This record gives sequence, structure tokens and C-alpha cells, in this order.
Amino acid sequence: MVEGGDRLELVRTLELLGRALPPPPACVLDIGGGPGVYAARLARDGYRVRLVDLLPLHVEQARELAESQPDAPFDAEVGDARDLSRFGDASVDAVLLLGPLYHLTDAHDRALALAEARRVVGVGGLVAAVGITRYASLIDGIVNGFSTDPRFVEIVDRDLREGQHRNPENVEGWFTTAYFHLPADLRLEVEQAGLTVEHLLGVEGPSGWLGAWPDRQEEILDAARLAEHVPALSAHMLCLARRLG
Repeated sequence: MVEGGDRLELVRTLELLGRALPPPPACVLDIGGGPGVYAARLARDGYRVRLVDLLPLHVEQARELAESQPDAPFDAEVGDARDLSRFGDASVDAVLLLGPLYHLTDAHDRALALAEARRVVGVGGLVAAVGITRYASLIDGIVNGFSTDPRFVEIVDRDLREGQHRNPENVEGWFTTAYFHLPADLRLEVEQAGLTVEHLLGVEGPSGWLGAWPDRQEEILDAARLAEHVPALSAHMLCLARRLG
């Protein structure tokens, strides 16, 4: 259900996760879960959620959010996606990596995060990993008028060549340090971790670039669903994979 103030990314990610997650009360490990937006929703749906985030501020915010819904609490602690040693092998039913793969700009670090996700999820369990499309800055620049700025053109050029996004002057709206995936590369990284990819889906769809949400919610959601099998049309791509052995 769409609630007031929900973003398109949140609505669609929850919709796509809903197709793949095991039923509650399965245990979900939300890695890089930030202030707990997804963890809170899943807890309210009956899941047992454990959130891990690198930033103590985010963990504090997540704990406050958990306390605000006493009928659907969840745990939150500081931790690193690359080292989940406090969690046992095959100890959870699903792992969410909804942010770490694009914040980890080094391929080795992304491989560590995916390997840890595979280790802690049980056989048959879900690993849901998000990447940002390689074309994000190119499209965003045209839509928002950034592409006339030579500094932004340099950023886009590097994004398209290397996937390494940098905003050295911290210009507002130009995003932060990140890695942008090609769809095939995201799939390959997940597979190289020993996971079997079931779906690689676009989250927001092409309308997500246009800023018309929430005034045209149903139209935009319909477009996102139609285009979900062309993941590069979306800002965020969601890879749904299983540990099969």
C-alpha cells in the first residue's frame, strides 16, 4: 500500500521484494539499511528484521524508528557489509543489499559484500542487491539541465567509461561518490559470488526521471512495471538471486 510521502523508489522496491521474499516471519538481514525505512516496513509486515549500517548515526535513527513502532520492532547495529562475522553461516532467510553495491566503488569490496551475503543466507534464501545504472548521470543531466555545465560533462564522461562517479566539488544534486553498474556487470558480480540470478529488474522505470511522482502515481507505476525487464531505463536496478547450494 502506498502511504503519504512514499517515494517511487520505495514503493517499487517493496513491490518487487514482495514477489521474492519468503513469507513472514522469515528473518531478513538489511545490510546498509540506513535509518531503517525498509526495515520498519518489513517489520510491520511481520518479518524478523536485523539492520546493519556502517554509520552510527543511521543506526541511532533506525533504533529510534524501531522504538516508535513497538508492535513491530526490529534490531539495528553498526556493521560493515564486507564483514558480517557476527552472523553465522546460513543464519537468515533473506539478505538485502539495497545500497552497499553502489557505495562500494572498489570491485574487490563489492565481491566481499556479496560473498558475505551468500554465506549468511540459508540454502534457497534470497539475496536482493541494488545497483545504479551506468547511464544515471547522462539521463539525469539532460532532464535537470546539468549537461550544459562542463564540469558535469566531465563527470558523465567518466561515468560512462568507468562507472566511477565522482562529485569533487560536492555540487548539490550531482550525487556522491559511487559506482554505477551496467546491467550485465551487476548480474556477473552477483553470479561470481555463487548466487543464482532469478531476475534483474528496473525499479522506477523511465517515468522516474521526470519528477511527476506522486501526482501521476498509477500511470508511473504502470510504466515502471511495463519497463521492469529493461533495467537500464531505471535509475535503480534490483537483482534478485538465490543461494541454491
